[in-house]
Amino acid sequence: MSRSYYIAGNWKMHKTRAEAAELAKALAARLKGGKHKYLVAPSFTLIETVAPIVKGSNIRLGAQNMAAEEQGAHTGEVSVLQLKDLGVQTVILGHSERRHVYKEDDGLINKKVLLALKHGLEVILCVGELLEEREAGKAEAVCETQTVEGLKGVAPADLDRIVIAYEPVWAIGTGKTATPEDADAIHAYIRKVVGKLYGPSEADKIIIQYGGSVKPENAAQLMAKENIDGALVGGAALKADSFAPIAQFDS
Repeated sequence: MSRSYYIAGNWKMHKTRAEAAELAKALAARLKGGKHKYLVAPSFTLIETVAPIVKGSNIRLGAQNMAAEEQGAHTGEVSVLQLKDLGVQTVILGHSERRHVYKEDDGLINKKVLLALKHGLEVILCVGELLEEREAGKAEAVCETQTVEGLKGVAPADLDRIVIAYEPVWAIGTGKTATPEDADAIHAYIRKVVGKLYGPSEADKIIIQYGGSVKPENAAQLMAKENIDGALVGGAALKADSFAPIAQFDS
């Protein structure tokens, strides 16, 4: 397997500019020389503060969302052009909070995916099931639909700029974590879905992160699984003391 581990920190709606600068500086220092791929995704208001701190480091600059349109009369939205202007390299799309709290559907998320790719950004496409969907035996079906619909129209040549993040919604911020075995089973299934769409060699190459209460204590166990290629970290990404040990886990 030639996939490299990719650890991303989603800061969600936290931090002032001063706090963001402090965290970014601490991470740039602690992850220097780290052997995995790293990303931080601050709030829109913090990107300009964090950008010069991570520039030239081994930490990619991400955004947590973006508009489905390039520009225009879209009050309160942030466009791909504005993100690129700030040096953003990656955008997280379809996060469960966007899907379930802000009611973004697969069609809207797919529109954003295609727009981000058109402008040369990397996309972290989030998929995952609710607790009631898991209990009804629908976890695989939900993840398959979100993956297929999210990748609709994505050319095989662009697939190397897509990362998939599997986040069981019931394990986000709840302290519950899917067991490494549960997570790996869904990751393997998503890989199979990508294989059906793009062929086995593309499926083997695609990075699939796990997101859902990843902590320093469980990171190595999760990463040890064959189909888990990294983490999309929420709460533990807000402190260097919890994010750095996850990012530096030894494979």
